[in-house]
Amino acid sequence: MDASEGEYEEDENPLVAARREFEEETGFQATGEFRDLGSIRQKSGKVVTAWAFEGDCDPEKLTSNTCEIEWPPRSGKHIEIPEVDRGRWFNVDKAREYIREEQEKLLDNLCAAL
Repeated sequence: MDASEGEYEEDENPLVAARREFEEETGFQATGEFRDLGSIRQKSGKVVTAWAFEGDCDPEKLTSNTCEIEWPPRSGKHIEIPEVDRGRWFNVDKAREYIREEQEKLLDNLCAAL
């Protein structure tokens, strides 16, 4: 698997990979106690495994790594963009408005764990 795409190598611990990705995409370190929220399969077939942790990250201080995309689509031209363009804090109900429908189970798992 390609770690640069948020996936991890077969011999890599998934939580270690998630912590690395969080830091690369936000500039913040994920530390403390981690709650396993399980895994879901998105409509695309991609499996997402998630953890929750308690922390205090100021969205105004978010810094992200970049990725290359084809833009406009099917043009053959590529541009470099931040993987994350901004961060915001949401309560659970508001978060449901912004995430993929199939990811709502992860929020349900978080609520059950708390």
